[in-house]
Amino acid sequence: MTKWLQSGRRRDICILLAGEDGLNAQTLKTRLERHYDERIDPQSFYGALSAMVDSGFLQKETEGIADLYSLTDAGAARLDEQHAWMCEQLDAVQD
Repeated sequence: MTKWLQSGRRRDICILLAGEDGLNAQTLKTRLERHYDERIDPQSFYGALSAMVDSGFLQKETEGIADLYSLTDAGAARLDEQHAWMCEQLDAVQD
């Protein structure tokens, strides 16, 4: 697994985008802030989005004045790998 998913924020962004046709950055940020129950520094948040686009795990498209983000096939594959690993770890705890 690559290091890109070592960041909880990056994992959570991917989880929010799973099954979505695309979300704008502000919607993603708001959903994360609600989940974390705290404000996220915009520079850090947008830096994470840019890094994931640059790495090929997210796709950014412009719609009107907003940029929409969605998972690429590579991003979905990494998310699936993360999910499988988490399930394995939880299964091991239950045994």
